Amino acid sequence: MTAPEPAPTSIDTSRPHPARVYDWWLGGKDNYPVDEELARRILAVDGTVLRGARANRRFMQRAVRTVAESGTRQFLDIGTGIPTEPNLHQVAQGVAADSKVVYADNDPIVLRHAEALLRGTDEGATAYVHADVRDVDTLLARAAETLDFKEPVSLSLVALTHYLDADPDGDDVYGLLRRYVEALAPGSHLILTQVTPDLSPAAMEQAAANFRRSGTPFHPRALPDFYRFFDGLELLGPGVIPVSGWRPEPVDVAVQAEGIVPVYGGVARKV
Repeated sequence: MTAPEPAPTSIDTSRPHPARVYDWWLGGKDNYPVDEELARRILAVDGTVLRGARANRRFMQRAVRTVAESGTRQFLDIGTGIPTEPNLHQVAQGVAADSKVVYADNDPIVLRHAEALLRGTDEGATAYVHADVRDVDTLLARAAETLDFKEPVSLSLVALTHYLDADPDGDDVYGLLRRYVEALAPGSHLILTQVTPDLSPAAMEQAAANFRRSGTPFHPRALPDFYRFFDGLELLGPGVIPVSGWRPEPVDVAVQAEGIVPVYGGVARKV
C-alpha cells in the first residue's frame, strides 16, 4: 500500500462540491448542509437523479468486473469521489487479488477518506494520488509509482467529464482524454460515464442551471459528443448506452422499468 499525503487542514464548506453532492444522492454521510441543499434543489427539478447516481455506481462495478475478468490487473480511477462500498479496488481484487489500483482525486474530503480506499489485498496494491485531472503529467507520474504503463491499464473517469468543458482555452476535456489514452499501452481499457440531456432535456437544463448557480460548471453532453471520447478505440458490446442497460444484472433491469436514467456509459479497448 502507498500511504496518502497528509490531508489539507481545512475543507471549504461555504460552497457545494460535486463529490459531496453525489455522496448525498448515494445516501452517504460525508457531506455538508451546503451540499445537501444543492442536491435537494436538483432532485426537485430532476426526479431521475437518485436513480441515475445509483445506476451509475453499479455500472462502474460491472464495467470493472468485466475488464478484470478479461485479464487486466491494473486500474487508474480518476475522480474517485467519497468511498462507497464496494469500491473499485474491492471489485477488481475480488476477481484477481493481485490487481493494482490507483485512485486520484483533488477534493480534500476524499483525501481524508483515502485510508478506506487503501484497504486492499496483501497480494495486490492500492494507492491514492491527490491530484487534479487537468494536471496530466503529475497525475500520471504519481500513478506510475504503482502502475506499469508499459502493460495494460484500465482508466476510469466515472461521472467526471460533465464537470469539464470542451473549450480548447478552458478544460479541453477531449484533449485531456487523448493525453491519458496516449499514455496507455495497447490492450488497455477506458471506462466512462457522462450525464446527457438527450432523455430529459428540460429537467437536465434546470439541473445544470442549479449547478452553475452554485459555482460548479456542468456540461451534459448529447450522444455524438459522448462518442467522441472513444475516437480510435474499440467499444465493447453493447456499445454506448444508458448505464442501467450496459450488461445489466437483475437490479438494473428493475431500474430500467422504473424510468429513464440520463447517464451514458461505455467501455472501450485500445488496440
